[in-house]
Amino acid sequence: MIKYLISNVLFFCYLTVAAQPNCEVYKYNGETKKYQAYIKLEEAHAFYQFSKEFQEIYDEAIAIDSTFAYAYKEKSVAYLKSGDFITWKKLMDKAVQYDAKDNLGYRGWCRYQFFRDYQGAIADLEKLDSLLSYDMGYSKNGTYHLNIAKGLCYKGIGEKEKALTIIENQIKLNEEIDFVGTLDYLHLGVLHLELNHFKKAIEALKKQETTNNLAENQYYLALTYKALKRHTEYQMCLVKAKALYIEGKIMNDPYTTPIDKIYLKDIETELTK
Repeated sequence: MIKYLISNVLFFCYLTVAAQPNCEVYKYNGETKKYQAYIKLEEAHAFYQFSKEFQEIYDEAIAIDSTFAYAYKEKSVAYLKSGDFITWKKLMDKAVQYDAKDNLGYRGWCRYQFFRDYQGAIADLEKLDSLLSYDMGYSKNGTYHLNIAKGLCYKGIGEKEKALTIIENQIKLNEEIDFVGTLDYLHLGVLHLELNHFKKAIEALKKQETTNNLAENQYYLALTYKALKRHTEYQMCLVKAKALYIEGKIMNDPYTTPIDKIYLKDIETELTK
């Protein structure tokens, strides 16, 4: 368990650092305008992301180099957080236009996370995969490999068998490097449950229990046992789910409601049955 948590923390730290471009690379490659634009962006560090001054500095950087994808992407973040999704999309489309490899994954992830634009997210992630000769990596928040996110998008449009194949294949790859995501087994178990693969659902949700035990996996375990008419285990898992929920051990995202998340009312409704 400790190894599992440490590896995820280290990867998240890597993800955060890797998101920052090295301006010296621009200089070394003779991309003078991008180098100058990035130097300009350093002035924005003194200002709040939502401030007029911050945004004006990014506009000045884009004026120096109108093809600087990084500036469009970083400028877009404030609009995403403030709910101006139209402006966000325009800026991110520019970022993708000028650097598809570095920005399709982020745009696809945001389409999934914030808008539930499953078809758009699938298009972005599959396009990215076609452009790369290496692994396409993880979501911006480090929670999911982008293939897991793509699988959840297929689930969102009702193609659950395809979603299952994608998620199972990615988990197998993750297991080989001992780097399974904190919610991967949960989503796998729920998919198996929804497809009436009850034995496989239990196997996946039990794995989730040993790596990151949450109210959600106990709740879905309960529903699986209910389908199998194993009423004692059904009740026991619901009691565990409620206790975990009260302890705050639940799926959580600061911006959106995760797929497969449940609420205390869901547990209590089942308990009354």
